[in-house]
Amino acid sequence: MSQELVQILFSRPDQASDKCEVPFSGVERSAPAGKTFYIETFGCQMNVHDSEKVAGALTAKGYRAASNCESADLVLYNTCSIREKAAQKVFTRLGTLKKSQREDQTIGVLGCVAQQEGERIFGRAPHVSLVCGSASYPRLGELIDRLAAGERRVTGLSLDTEDCFETEFTRRDNPFRAYITIIEGCDKSCSYCVVPGTRGPERSRPADRILSEARRLVGAGYTEIQLLGQTVNSYRDPSPARLTFTELLLRVAEITGLKRLRFTTSHPSDFTSDIVRAIEISPVLCDHIHLPVQCGSNRVLARMRRSYTREEYLEHVSCIRSAKRAISISSDVIVGFCGETEEDFEETLSLLDLVDYDQVFSFKYSPRPNTRAGRWENSVPEEEKGRRLAALQERQRQIQLRRNQALIGQELDVLVEAFQPKLGQSVGRTSSNRIVNFPGEAAWAGRYMKVCVTAAGPNSLVGARAEAV
Repeated sequence: MSQELVQILFSRPDQASDKCEVPFSGVERSAPAGKTFYIETFGCQMNVHDSEKVAGALTAKGYRAASNCESADLVLYNTCSIREKAAQKVFTRLGTLKKSQREDQTIGVLGCVAQQEGERIFGRAPHVSLVCGSASYPRLGELIDRLAAGERRVTGLSLDTEDCFETEFTRRDNPFRAYITIIEGCDKSCSYCVVPGTRGPERSRPADRILSEARRLVGAGYTEIQLLGQTVNSYRDPSPARLTFTELLLRVAEITGLKRLRFTTSHPSDFTSDIVRAIEISPVLCDHIHLPVQCGSNRVLARMRRSYTREEYLEHVSCIRSAKRAISISSDVIVGFCGETEEDFEETLSLLDLVDYDQVFSFKYSPRPNTRAGRWENSVPEEEKGRRLAALQERQRQIQLRRNQALIGQELDVLVEAFQPKLGQSVGRTSSNRIVNFPGEAAWAGRYMKVCVTAAGPNSLVGARAEAV
């Protein structure tokens, strides 16, 4: 999955919609009166959606969202460990909170760092009472009840569960876009990646449950759905229907009232041409594919155990570029992996030129615990990693600027996502996942509009509502 770091504070009223896909009536509210919670999320879209599930479970128990961590009775950090910096940030937050922690305040660590570190977190941060991995979120209410009953520390760290998809309530943080997890875990065993150890093996959700949730969401007013998975296109329907990933995409796209359908993250080894054909024939499917390459050198790809070559990856790109409908491509790139030479890095730069990506999320390699590469010599000095990262990002910046400027004068369909009152601007997103800023109104959020592009930078577009041009 894309490693763009996202922080969502679900306790903030301006970000949380309070919409749930099922009503709360008839649910036992076991939290003492007035109990509040605060969640901070680190990581990718799957972590964001996990926090929505956690917030829904807590709301169903009678908790209310707090405006900040200091005032909350229950503080939860939903964590990402894919990069060392992300994991360190969590412990920094815990250290800061310890200074102001009230005696009656409960602190929990959720997600990948929780699964990776387990009970060691209690030794490093003794003021933490709850450590819970994502596979145990359906049991979160039970774990919190145990704390309320007087247990000092509780954990939920089992990965041996098929219930990881089904949480009774989900509090959505966005009133018009909704996430649905269709596959959990990963079987790919990349040498640098912690996901198999923190999320477990691949488990696909039955297609009928996915379709049922999608229909329910559209019926509740959501117009954009994003299907999620660490390797989303590795989906294998365990139900008797045995839908392929592409068949699932087309079935969801057929739901009346759904305007946009996205999916992330695709793995190159499971990428097939029928995904491109589906985007061609269904206007609901967004014209954007996130296809992480990680490196442009075959030698490094082999050490990464990425299970494809540069040439095979470029064949997928050629398939995407040959589509009857223009499809944008984004990717993830790691620089400075163990043993990466200057020649290897130059191959990555040349790949950027060949693919002409619309967006790249790039990072310096950082060794992760319990991975094969974590035991290898981290042979590229940090200073050199920084130089290579800066060079790659500048090369990609120029590519994005050129590609975005080519859109000047075009009219694009934009979903308005927010309003910036100080600038008097609406902020929207195109089907190709480009950000567009244009003069607007707060009331436009959630609406689809035609916007004419008038200017472009490397990271966003500027425009005007087509009717006003």
